[in-house]
Amino acid sequence: MPRGIAVVVGLVMIAAGTLFTLQGLGYVGGSVMTDVDFWAIAGPAIAGLGVAVIIVGLRRGER
Repeated sequence: MPRGIAVVVGLVMIAAGTLFTLQGLGYVGGSVMTDVDFWAIAGPAIAGLGVAVIIVGLRRGER
């Protein structure tokens, strides 16, 4: 995956994970995901994977 695409995909995953976490914790309403514990747990995992995608993408781009 090219460096730029990896960074964009990682940033989208971080944003989605943050939103999912906030919805799961009940800070963002208006969704079936609001106040659901699964999203409060899955959100940080998705954001963490986004960070990993960015790191791997940037390291591969150095070669």
